[in-house]
Amino acid sequence: MGHNDAMPDQVPEEARVRPLVELAGGTVRFGADTVLDGVDFRLFPGEVHSLMGENGAGKSTLIKALTGALQLSAGTILLDGEPVHFRSTHDAQQAGIRAVYQEIDLLPNLSVAENIMLGSEPRRFGLVDWAQMRRRAAAVLDDLGLDIDPATTLSHHSIAVQQLVAIARALSTDARVLVLDEPTSSLDAAECAELFRVIAGLKERGVAIIFISHFLDQVYEVCDRVTVLRDGSLVGEYLTREFLRVDLVQAMLGHNAEALRSRSRLQVVEDDAVRRPFLSVRGLSSQRRIADADVDLVEGDVLGIAGLLGSGRTELARAMTGVDRADAGIIRIDGAARGPRGPREAIALGVVYSSENRRTEGIIGELSVGDNITLALQAQQGILRRIGGARQRELAQSWVEALDIRPPDLDRPAGTLSGGNQQKVLLARLLALAPRVLVLDEPTRGIDVGAKVEIQNLVGDLADNGLSVMFISAELEEVLRVGNRVAILHDGKIVETLPAEELTPDSLLALVAQGSSVGSAPVKEAR
Repeated sequence: MGHNDAMPDQVPEEARVRPLVELAGGTVRFGADTVLDGVDFRLFPGEVHSLMGENGAGKSTLIKALTGALQLSAGTILLDGEPVHFRSTHDAQQAGIRAVYQEIDLLPNLSVAENIMLGSEPRRFGLVDWAQMRRRAAAVLDDLGLDIDPATTLSHHSIAVQQLVAIARALSTDARVLVLDEPTSSLDAAECAELFRVIAGLKERGVAIIFISHFLDQVYEVCDRVTVLRDGSLVGEYLTREFLRVDLVQAMLGHNAEALRSRSRLQVVEDDAVRRPFLSVRGLSSQRRIADADVDLVEGDVLGIAGLLGSGRTELARAMTGVDRADAGIIRIDGAARGPRGPREAIALGVVYSSENRRTEGIIGELSVGDNITLALQAQQGILRRIGGARQRELAQSWVEALDIRPPDLDRPAGTLSGGNQQKVLLARLLALAPRVLVLDEPTRGIDVGAKVEIQNLVGDLADNGLSVMFISAELEEVLRVGNRVAILHDGKIVETLPAEELTPDSLLALVAQGSSVGSAPVKEAR
């Protein structure tokens, strides 16, 4: 499928003739593996262009090639119609191509001004001119319409503000091309709106933006065109306004999305009210945003947790599983009041937790897939009871096959896997412990639609086999799709727990935003 010659309405006439950046026949090989295969890509001034595809489709490889982080094996990069060769990211930055990644590459202990001007600090008599630095940083922020004090320490600001500071830093060097890789993965609706306002302003100035996101709603809200990759090859380039969402998903997957659609509702546990929960929490409170929370997790049940960013979702999960210490409350596990005093004790009691931050609190990228899977099991047994090498490989291999981890290479560094497969490795590590309760915090964040459905279905299968699951997600549709029940969290307190079948995304959003009970607003809507 070739390029769509129609261009967005706002692209200037001259830009229709010559792209600002063009990749022609882009190919990247690692040994015998071809990860990008003859891909064509073009980017025009004043447009937002989305790169779409499953994890492993080649999006990151294409971006790395355009930003100088990776060398092409074949093909050409054109800038303003002229061939260029970027030997490093510095070369690309000098040419006006900058990237802001999901994992923000800033220094939180420094000020906002220092982060924006890092590497290009103004100097006077050989010393950094701090006043001039703050003035220049303030000018960059003001140019983006951002009211941020450049003298404040970066770590004192929210992730959303840090994301905007990273964009300001990229634009401080007169960037013409801005790559935004999963920029909204940790932002709430209001913060996304602020980011989209900044993006709209950049478009008006003629900045070309590559926008990578797994949130289809956001792609259709801000992007003019979309290029779809699959298995390292180009599927096609499309005008977003003319490309139906169902067709986009099918283009990404290579087959009808219905085949991978998650079950409409996991089997509802009968007689919940009379069954004794395996894990029960009463009056759980802590200084970390938890206020008198009550939670029940029943065998074979998936409890979805819905709440705005800052409502205490993660703090509740960490307190329940012993990662953080609660100040008050009772945790009963299998009927006994024995709240875990730490993660090791929680694991011994059959309760495991998967962090929302799989990079810093999950995957150890330098270790192999096999070592990552058996890591927790070996830690549980202790250093004096080593699991034999052959037994480790046997265990790891069984989980690789059970969860369909790709590629099925136990010796491959886990950090080189796609996000969806890294998440499967983490689940394999936890499931190898034979838990009774599985607490999952944002297990599908930053992964593609196919891997997301696989993990959602896996959660359903685990519940069908008797596990108690707590499932936290910022995507309310996902909470409804996966959960039997939904607990609504507001200011660290669970204000209502409802059957998922009684809710729709709109009614759940209203309850989450209001932090009120169903008695004050209708919940059941026509579907």
